[in-house]
Amino acid sequence: MDIEQNQAELIDNFVKQASAQKGTALGSVILEATSHPSLFAFSEILALPTVAELEGTENSVYLKVLQLFAHGTWSDFKSNCSSLPQLVPDQVLKLKQLTVLTLAETNKVLPYDELMMELDVTNVRELEDFLINECMYAGIVRGKLDQLRRCFEIQFAAGRDLRPGQLGSMIQTLSNWLGTSDNLLVSIQEEIKWADTMSELDKKHRKEVEDRVEEVKKSVSVKKLQTVSRLKLSSEGSRISTLNLVE
Repeated sequence: MDIEQNQAELIDNFVKQASAQKGTALGSVILEATSHPSLFAFSEILALPTVAELEGTENSVYLKVLQLFAHGTWSDFKSNCSSLPQLVPDQVLKLKQLTVLTLAETNKVLPYDELMMELDVTNVRELEDFLINECMYAGIVRGKLDQLRRCFEIQFAAGRDLRPGQLGSMIQTLSNWLGTSDNLLVSIQEEIKWADTMSELDKKHRKEVEDRVEEVKKSVSVKKLQTVSRLKLSSEGSRISTLNLVE
């Protein structure tokens, strides 16, 4: 099944479950969602009123867990582990997968040293096994492992949930790109116009040259005819003179 379609079905399923639960029961749904091996998007669940109601309650820790999986990384968990529950192995794996996606947002060439530090991996073999078995086989990234350069070259990475404030930044980036594209389009149109003008001038010049060549050809032909005529007349005159002398 296509990963996007699978994601959509999983999200719809967990949204329905989370919408119908509260308190500790909702916490169980969040635990299941953040442990699911094929779910990597959580903003729809996070946006539910039932989830928002966890804020300030004895079950608010579940809200923090969901926020961590929507926007955070493994390093974020380590920095805030005192205020978060202990993660189960499936959650640890999921958070490390999401960490790779976050790193891929800003850099398409990820050094092994950086990855090992961010993922708490101790050696290259373990890192490459993780990237192949848990990331590429899962369909969330595609890329090339470069052992010589000790880096992971990203060709594709699934997108994560937008962080608070990130949408405005993305809109600004797209607006800047659109402005640059418009300027480039104007420049290209000016270049095309200049090329068309030069083409017309070239055609005009070529026509003038061709006309001049034709004029020269005609002039040469006329002169040639005149020369031939003179030669004929001269020849006829000489023959007549010769006949007169004979007589």
